[in-house]
Amino acid sequence: MKIAIIGANGKSGVKLVNEALKQGYDVTAIVRNKEYKNDNVKVIYKDIFDLTKSDLVGFNAVISTFAAWTPETFPLHKKVAAHLANLLEGSNTRLLVVGGAGTLFVDDKGTMVMDTPDFPVAYMGVAKATAESYFELKDRSDLLWTYVSPAGDYDANGTRTGKYVLGGDNLILNSKNESYISYADLALAIIDELKNKKFIQKRFTAVSERA
Repeated sequence: MKIAIIGANGKSGVKLVNEALKQGYDVTAIVRNKEYKNDNVKVIYKDIFDLTKSDLVGFNAVISTFAAWTPETFPLHKKVAAHLANLLEGSNTRLLVVGGAGTLFVDDKGTMVMDTPDFPVAYMGVAKATAESYFELKDRSDLLWTYVSPAGDYDANGTRTGKYVLGGDNLILNSKNESYISYADLALAIIDELKNKKFIQKRFTAVSERA
């Protein structure tokens, strides 16, 4: 299986590349940084908005780890999701977008994490921005999209335990009642989804134990 990973040089991108290689996939990294080097993967040096349909022909899946962290760049979340969706519409190539946890439901009334009283104000901007990327995809029936919502505590330095529990649209907790997952375990869940195909035109989340 041939997969492309956008943002392969970022924290979650690195974990995804490592996991995909570990599972034997043919990996292409898509990055802007011309200094990026990885002898184990092919590399396309391009900005996301410079990608064309021909760049993505032949891939079984494209995984986007795009993230923007400033108010000026927040709108790019929606624009990136729309651009990639338009490039892949009508094709057999899956699009997996790693987003945020803010749109996960916390009750049966449809209350989202980012709408709860205790949601940190400091994270509201990025939560709303990643929500826009989800809303951009959720009603699309013309492409094979999957949106990935990490747990609330998404730990870049956490251990790869090799075990995780999957959920759908609702916030889930681990055995310690924590919404937690390491970057490495979420990467495992995402790469496993490529072969399991449980969440095509759906969203999923995952939690793991804090090791």
